[in-house]
Amino acid sequence: MKKKLQLIMFVSCSIAGTASAQFTLSGELRPRTEYRHGYQTLLDSAQGAGVFTSQRTRLNFGYAAENFRTSLVLQDVRVWGSQPQLNAADGLSSLHEAWGEYTLCRSFSVKAGRQELNYNDERLLGATAWVQQARSHDALLVKYSDSTLTAHAGAAYNQGGETSFTVPYAVGGSYKEMYFMWINKKVAGFNISLIGIGNGMQSKVSAFSTWFSRTAGTYIEYKKDNLFVCGRYYNQGGVDADKKKIEAFMAGADVNYMLLSRISVGVGGEMMSGQSATDTSKSYMATNRSFSALYGTGHKFNGYMDYYYAGNPHGGVGLQDIYFKTKFKADKWWAGLDAHIFNAAANVLDKKKLASDKVYSSMNPYLGAELDITAAYTFSPEFSLQCGYSQYLPTASTGSVKKGKYNQTQNWAYLMLTFKPVFVK
Repeated sequence: MKKKLQLIMFVSCSIAGTASAQFTLSGELRPRTEYRHGYQTLLDSAQGAGVFTSQRTRLNFGYAAENFRTSLVLQDVRVWGSQPQLNAADGLSSLHEAWGEYTLCRSFSVKAGRQELNYNDERLLGATAWVQQARSHDALLVKYSDSTLTAHAGAAYNQGGETSFTVPYAVGGSYKEMYFMWINKKVAGFNISLIGIGNGMQSKVSAFSTWFSRTAGTYIEYKKDNLFVCGRYYNQGGVDADKKKIEAFMAGADVNYMLLSRISVGVGGEMMSGQSATDTSKSYMATNRSFSALYGTGHKFNGYMDYYYAGNPHGGVGLQDIYFKTKFKADKWWAGLDAHIFNAAANVLDKKKLASDKVYSSMNPYLGAELDITAAYTFSPEFSLQCGYSQYLPTASTGSVKKGKYNQTQNWAYLMLTFKPVFVK
């Protein structure tokens, strides 16, 4: 890896010397120390808090000509101390982005390679930038844009390696095929988007089959003076990875208002449909009603403690999230306070009653509340600091859908430094 970086730096400096106006070279170093005492799931009374420092390191190369752009992002993600000091091998480096884009004419361009997919509020397709490794796709995009309309059509077909015959796709956490269309139109203060995604997962019974779910919906924004309003609705159908029929949906809305140019206040709500944990009839179980957020950015939604990251890691009972947010912005710093109230969208199973009486009965749908406090200070364009503290207040129903003890203190804190040097511009 060291020799590769030396070669890349040499080529970069050579290019910069002849075309400095078109070439950029920048970096990112982002160490983050976290204290986890109930992050993502309930901590048991016999467990202690987890403390660690992870770091993301990136080297970003960019080049732009009249009709051509390309980007190369080298990335290394590791936890401090996970490798010995005298390290002979490095298996943690990766290629986060490597794409080229060519403008065919004034309105059309084609983009191909490993790239981030970020659309609207990133609810369905997003870079997941909070996670140190982030998310990128190997995809082909055809893009159209004019003064008021933008449209993207994307396609991705994955394989685990080179092959001369049909083999099943076995890379965990990824699709075999994905196709999507995104259309955005700006009209009189409104920003309206339509999106449709076909997500194909490898069949579990045949290497020749791909099982597709379909997600379609809209995202709408409206902004006037200090008022910002947005809404979203998505419907899901097709079949899941177990070939169950899908009937699911997600809906949400937000209202934000800026006070005195520095303070913003907002309220909102979101609902993701779920599967009842108390209805075990064959006809009901044949359909999957749990909405999947697919490949969206999870951390920015439903609380920073990520108990409901991407919607479904809590028994598939869905989620109702009512929240209040406020943020104060100064010249170099900002501070925010978010409060969430969570409820299940479908019946939560009373596991104790099932164990004692062999009866499937539901519990109170209230899954608890979360309080998130965040602050950041920007020293310069090259260096910033961010920190946060979150506390989750669980209930017995939280204990039913999560492992651990709901009557224990559940909290999380972090301190993150971000260095962004610009070597060549």
